[in-house]
Amino acid sequence: MRVALISDAHFGPPAYYAGKLRKLTHRAEELTRRFVRRMNEVERPELVVNLGDVIEDESRERDLEAYSRFIDVLSGLEARVVHVAGNHDQVHLGDDDLRRLWKHEGELFYSFDQGDFHFVVLRTVEIRDTAVHLPSEQLLFVEADLAKTTRPTVVLMHHPASEQVLAGNRWFERAPHLCRVAERRALRSVIERSGKVVAVFNGHVHWNHLDVVRGIPYVTVQSLIENLDDDAPGRPAAAYAVCDLETHRLTITVHGEETVRYQIES
Repeated sequence: MRVALISDAHFGPPAYYAGKLRKLTHRAEELTRRFVRRMNEVERPELVVNLGDVIEDESRERDLEAYSRFIDVLSGLEARVVHVAGNHDQVHLGDDDLRRLWKHEGELFYSFDQGDFHFVVLRTVEIRDTAVHLPSEQLLFVEADLAKTTRPTVVLMHHPASEQVLAGNRWFERAPHLCRVAERRALRSVIERSGKVVAVFNGHVHWNHLDVVRGIPYVTVQSLIENLDDDAPGRPAAAYAVCDLETHRLTITVHGEETVRYQIES
C-alpha cells in the first residue's frame, strides 16, 4: 500500500525568526499544487496524509480563508485524504472549524482502516510557550483502539513522540519542550505493548529525521516551505514523503531539495 504525506505548508503571512526569513509561506500554494500534480501523475498513492500546520496563524477570519485554500487545492487529489491537527491550526480555529474543513465528524483524534492497514490519528495539544501534551483520554483511546484491531497499524501525529536530538535545529534546539510530546514515553509504552504498530509519522520539527525505538520507526517529515537558505530570497524544501507499506518492509522516500530514503525490515 502506498501512502503520501505532506506537512507544515503554513499558508499565510511571511514568517521570520531571529530577523531572518525562515518559512517561504508565499510559495505554499504553488508547492501544494505541484504536490497534487505529482501525486496524480506519478506517485499514485491510495492515501494522502496532511500532518498539520496548514496555516501560519493570523486571525480566525484569515486562518479560515488560508485553510480553505489548502483544502481546495487538495480536493484535486485522486486519493483519500486525511488530516492531523497542528499547533498553528488550533490557535484561532476551534474543533468545529476543523471538522467542517476536514468534512469530518467526531473527535479530532480517530482511527480508520485503509487497505490491509489500520491508522490512528492523534491530536496533540500545544500550550503556547509552555509544553506539548497528549491528553490522557487519547492514551486510553490508543490503548483500546490497538487492542481491537488485528491489522498492522500506523500512528499519525503532528508533534514527535521519539527522543530525537534537536542540536542544530533552528526552531527547537533551545526549546525542546515545544517540540517533543511530554507524554511520549507513556505513548511509546502503549505502542510497544500492542505489538501492532509498524510506524509513527509526524511533522512539526521542520527537518527530516528517523528514530528507531525498540524496533518501531518514528519518522519526521520536513516542512513543505522551510527555507533551506539562511535568509531571503530563500530556497524551499518542497518536501513530501511517499511510504510503501508491505507486510515485512517499510520503504520511505522524502522528495524535495533534501531527499532521503529509509528502509526498515521487520
